[in-house]
Amino acid sequence: MQAVLTVVGKDKVGIFAKVSKLCADYNVNIEGVSQTILKDMFVMIMMCNIDNCTVPFGEFVDIATEDGKKNDLVIHVMHEDIFNSMHNI
Repeated sequence: MQAVLTVVGKDKVGIFAKVSKLCADYNVNIEGVSQTILKDMFVMIMMCNIDNCTVPFGEFVDIATEDGKKNDLVIHVMHEDIFNSMHNI
């Protein structure tokens, strides 16, 4: 299964490293990344494989959200089923 992880926040050193470590800590495999800096804002989208995540998906979502808050970032994780449902209406 896939998930889309987005990150938005004021640009600073180490954002990519922190989010990558978060994924690694829970065995979430990053399969694709797009990132850019818009003015002074860091924006990133990751496609992640969650098949081997070591916690339930909902728990990973909560952990990522809290980690973002601690680092002055907005981290949002969405399951691929959300996107599949939007396209099947």
